[in-house]
Amino acid sequence: MSHTAELIAVGTELLLGDIANTNAQMLSQGLSQLGINVFYHTVVGDNPERLRQAVAIAKTRADIILTTGGLGPTCDDLTKVALAESFGKKLVRHAPSEQRIRDRFAAMGHEMTENNLQQAMLPEGCTVLDNDWGTAPGAAFTAEGVRVILLPGPPWECENMFRYRAVPFLQDLVEGVIVSRTVKTFGIGESAAEAVLRPLMTRLQNPTLAPYAKPTGTELRITARAQTQAQALALIAPVEEEVKALLGEHVIGVDVRSVPEVVLSLLRERGLTLGTAESCTGGFMAKLMTDLPGSSAVFRGGVVSYTNEVKANVLGVPWAMLEEHGAVSPQVAQAMAQGARHSLGCDLAVSATGVAGPGPDERGNPVGLVYLGLAWEGGCYVKEFRAGNVARERVRRQSAQQGLDLVRRKLTGLL
Repeated sequence: MSHTAELIAVGTELLLGDIANTNAQMLSQGLSQLGINVFYHTVVGDNPERLRQAVAIAKTRADIILTTGGLGPTCDDLTKVALAESFGKKLVRHAPSEQRIRDRFAAMGHEMTENNLQQAMLPEGCTVLDNDWGTAPGAAFTAEGVRVILLPGPPWECENMFRYRAVPFLQDLVEGVIVSRTVKTFGIGESAAEAVLRPLMTRLQNPTLAPYAKPTGTELRITARAQTQAQALALIAPVEEEVKALLGEHVIGVDVRSVPEVVLSLLRERGLTLGTAESCTGGFMAKLMTDLPGSSAVFRGGVVSYTNEVKANVLGVPWAMLEEHGAVSPQVAQAMAQGARHSLGCDLAVSATGVAGPGPDERGNPVGLVYLGLAWEGGCYVKEFRAGNVARERVRRQSAQQGLDLVRRKLTGLL
């Protein structure tokens, strides 16, 4: 039997855009892995009447309702009240939860205010979901043919409560598994990828294939349903190979997140080091690398040569070259990469120099024109990249990823 879930996130801060609803993404992924369909996401402010209306609608189209948020001690934490009323249940004090709350405050050395005991009021007859990551317990019950699960809102608590408390409550519903593999690409847009893959996508039923545009590159998600994970992976394997063959050099890996992650892995495998020389990207390439755990093993450092003086005095770019060709030029990109490799003592060095905006530079170079250089022992490669007349942040981010993709291409034999 197929099961359908609706997620109801409670919190005015979500509607105002003060915080992002990351819980919905996590829960959708987790439920999908259990083979449970998620057809609706609902966000409701801290208003009991609107929450009751949302629950009434959810009851008509889902047999599983998961709520997040509104379980805390303050007056606007009304989720339990609204859900209990919606299903004709009373709230009763749960003594073990009350004691856990008191013990948690004592362990932290904090004085507990009485309003915290509101968190121990739970729907009668529910399965209490102990919260080892916060103070508010969750709850689960079945009523009117619907399984209801109430989870706290803070993402750290919500994720652990779902994984270790809610999943066991749902386990008996699981029929088979849904497994996904993601082919990650770079340098090809969603529409271009879809045009290449459309014949394959239209003939597939199980597994399915779908493209997703991401800031770090287009993803092609292959999803199969089967009785076991091994059977699902066997269905996915031939489709994965066909996708990789069709998209060729644009494929950077499977179940990887980004070009920097792939570069880090390749550098570690080959025992090589990397450095950066950045002008328009302002250290973005270095940031992308050092955001990754373990990058210190391969990343030597970076030079943000934002001015010509730094390009000349630190990286050794000849003044005559800067005066003749300008800072935004292939000649300077090459000299920057070569200078960084020498100054930083690394095996490979990548550079970026260009126009991030908001207007053209003094030589008339347009916004989005960037030259990227890659230097290694005995060679150097320069690429012209045009991001277009877009926002500064987008020019910088795209250029940084393009620069690191040069490293990937060199290390995989594409350059």
